[in-house]
Amino acid sequence: MTTAQTLDRKITGRLAWTRADLRQEEWFLKFPEECVAELRAAIALARPHRLPVMLWTPEQFRLDACRRFMAQVKNILDGGVRFALVDRLPVEEMTVDEAKFAYWLLSSLIARPVAQKHDGFDANAFLSDVLDTGLKPTPGSGVRPDRTNVDLIYHNDNAFNHTMPEYVGLLCLQPAKSGGVSRVMSFYTVHNELLDSHPGALPRLYQPFWIDRQREHDPEDERLIAAPMFGYDGAKLNARLCLHQVKNGYAMKGEAMDDRTQEAVMALEDVFEREQLTLHFTMQRGQLQFCNNLETGHSRTEFEDFEDRAQRRHLVRIWLRDHGLRAYRG
Repeated sequence: MTTAQTLDRKITGRLAWTRADLRQEEWFLKFPEECVAELRAAIALARPHRLPVMLWTPEQFRLDACRRFMAQVKNILDGGVRFALVDRLPVEEMTVDEAKFAYWLLSSLIARPVAQKHDGFDANAFLSDVLDTGLKPTPGSGVRPDRTNVDLIYHNDNAFNHTMPEYVGLLCLQPAKSGGVSRVMSFYTVHNELLDSHPGALPRLYQPFWIDRQREHDPEDERLIAAPMFGYDGAKLNARLCLHQVKNGYAMKGEAMDDRTQEAVMALEDVFEREQLTLHFTMQRGQLQFCNNLETGHSRTEFEDFEDRAQRRHLVRIWLRDHGLRAYRG
C-alpha cells in the first residue's frame, strides 16, 4: 500500500454503492444444482483417502460447472460491487469436514488460500473456525474480536499484518440463536462521505497509525506496526481499516492520540454509523459470503448463542491471495 498519492475526488459508479443503489442480482447468486452434483462427486472420490483438506486442489476433480460459477463470483469481487452472497451449499447432507472440503475447492477457484495465523501449518491455519471463545479482546491480549460475540466495527481482515488477503470468504455452518447480522460497506463510499462531511480529517488517514498485531508474530518482533488506513495507487483505493487494533495500538504504545489522529478516527466512526450506506443480511446455514478485502469492509452485530454448544454459531473463514507466499507473513 502506497502513501505517495491521496485520492482527492469522489469515485462514482458501481464501486461506490449505497443500500438504495444495490440490485439483488448484483450480489446474490443461487448455487446451481449442476455445481452441487460436481461437489458430491468430488466428496465421494476424496472420502476414502482421508487427506488434509489443504492437500486437495480443484484440478484433481471435474468441476467445470463450479469453475464457470465461481468465475461469476470473482467477476463481482473484481469488477462489480466487490462482495457476493452464494445460496447455498447443502451442508445438511455433509459432515463438517465434507462441507469444509467443498468450500475449500470453491474458494480455491477464486484465488489461492493462505494461512490465517503465524504459528502452525495445518488445516486449521487455512480454514479458521469462527466461534465465540468467551474471551475478551483487550489491548495486547491477542484475542481477535471475531473470536468473541461482541459487535464488530467495519474492517478489513488481517489489516494488522503487513500482508493482507485479497479476498475473504465465510461459510455459515450454524447461525446464532439471535443477532450476528452481517453488514458490508464499500470503502469507496466511505471515502466519498469523508470528502463531503470530514474533508479535514481525510489526509490524516493516508498517514501511519499504530496498530496492534494481535500477537501474530515471533516473540522477539515488534508488537505493533505503523501503517496508513488509506492508500491510492492512481487507479484503486486500498483500505487498511482496523479501528479496534488502532485503539489498542496506541494504548500498548502508551501514547495518546493527538487531535488530528483522534479527529480521523472519529470521522470514520461517524461514517460507519450511517445505515443508508450499508447492506445487512443474516447468513443462513450453507450460505457463503465472499468480499474483496481491500475495497470492501464487513462487520457483524453482537449475537447470542444457543446453550447447547453443538448449536452455537459457527462460521468458517478462508483468506485468499495470489501474490507472495502462502504463509501468514506473505
